[in-house]
Amino acid sequence: MTEDTLLQQIAAKKAELDQLRAQAPHGLDNLNRSYDIELTYTSNAIEGNTLTAAETRMVVEHGITIGGKPLKDHLEAVGHFEALRYVRDLARQAEPLREADIRNLHRLVMQRADPETAGRYADQGRYVETDQGRHHFPSPAEVPALMGDFAQWLNTAPATPETAFTAHRRLVEIHPFNDGNGRTARLVMNLVLLRGGYPPVAVRPQDRPAYISALQDAQAGRGSAGFDRLLYERLDATLGETLSALREALPRPTPPAPSKPKGDEPAP
Repeated sequence: MTEDTLLQQIAAKKAELDQLRAQAPHGLDNLNRSYDIELTYTSNAIEGNTLTAAETRMVVEHGITIGGKPLKDHLEAVGHFEALRYVRDLARQAEPLREADIRNLHRLVMQRADPETAGRYADQGRYVETDQGRHHFPSPAEVPALMGDFAQWLNTAPATPETAFTAHRRLVEIHPFNDGNGRTARLVMNLVLLRGGYPPVAVRPQDRPAYISALQDAQAGRGSAGFDRLLYERLDATLGETLSALREALPRPTPPAPSKPKGDEPAP
């Protein structure tokens, strides 16, 4: 599928979603909660969390401790799910997004698993090993100014998929926190999507190789086409799933009562 065809398909699905959502404004409530658990599982799994999708649901919904799994993994699941609640609250507000909102997202993600760094900008150098060697992120001294510029841009950018995916890349490139940058970037991406009326996008564990490779390409200056393509494909698939769920939630039309044959009419 060409890029133009993919974008046209997404636009058509989004238009249908807007129409159906008006007919059943609460039709996605159950799906949203279920999908937030999936987003929690997938985003944490990409970062090495060992909880399965079913285990994540048990931890989040029932507070069950999974035997043999690290306490940190449980805390990350609860923290990320709470952050998603905050994302949905922010998405319903009309106020521009602030730098403090991003720090609050990080605080919620990390406050249970690593409270000392939650919501605080990095105080040490960060780097990642790539196919091209070690990639260093901006120094801690540079982070406040970079985040100020990022928040100012985000305040005025339209709530479109392009903005959402660009925000993800920019935040990962700044890498403003000691840990939790990927999870925070995906939350910001989905916050922008939700504000634009789109469903949030999950980057699944099976997407991880292509996702990491595409991020590294962008960091190395080789362009963002692969990264954008992956996320647009995920958005297209998620729109399809959301439409299917919403169609099922629509009220069924009441069939008209059968008319009586003329021969059965009572005699005068």
